[in-house]
Amino acid sequence: MLFARYISVILASMIKFVGGPLSGLALGLTWAETAFCTALGMMLSVVAITYAGAALQALLDRYRHQKPKRFTSRTRLAVRIWKRFGMAGIALLTPLLLTPIGGTVLAVSFRVSRGQLLLYMLISAALWAVAQTLALYQLPKLKELVGW
Repeated sequence: MLFARYISVILASMIKFVGGPLSGLALGLTWAETAFCTALGMMLSVVAITYAGAALQALLDRYRHQKPKRFTSRTRLAVRIWKRFGMAGIALLTPLLLTPIGGTVLAVSFRVSRGQLLLYMLISAALWAVAQTLALYQLPKLKELVGW
C-alpha cells in the first residue's frame, strides 16, 4: 500500500503544493519520498496544463457568453509580477502563492515557450519541495527548541 501513499501525496500537490508535504508527513513517508512525490505532483500538473492549455482555452471561449474583462486587479498583479521578475518570478511564486495550475496558466498566458516553462517550474518545484518538506518535518524539533 506504499504506492497508494505516493499517489496521495502526488494528487495533493497537483492541486495545492503545500498539500504534498502535509499529506506525506501525515502518511508517515520519509522526507525524501515526500519531497520527490511533491515535486512530481506539481510537474504532472504543469505538464498537463502546458500541453492542454490551448484546448482548455478554446473550450472556455466556446461556452463563455461575454468576453472577460481585460483589466482587473488580478490581471494587473500578474502583469506587474511578469514585468518585474519574468518567468523566474512566476516559477518561484507558484508553490508559495499560486497553485501549480494557476502558475502554469499564468505562464502560458504570457506565451512562455514550453521548454522554458518546464525548466523553470522543475527547478522551482525541486527547490520548494525540499525546503517545505524539510521545514515541515523539522517543525516538532523547532517547537522543542523554542519551547512551545
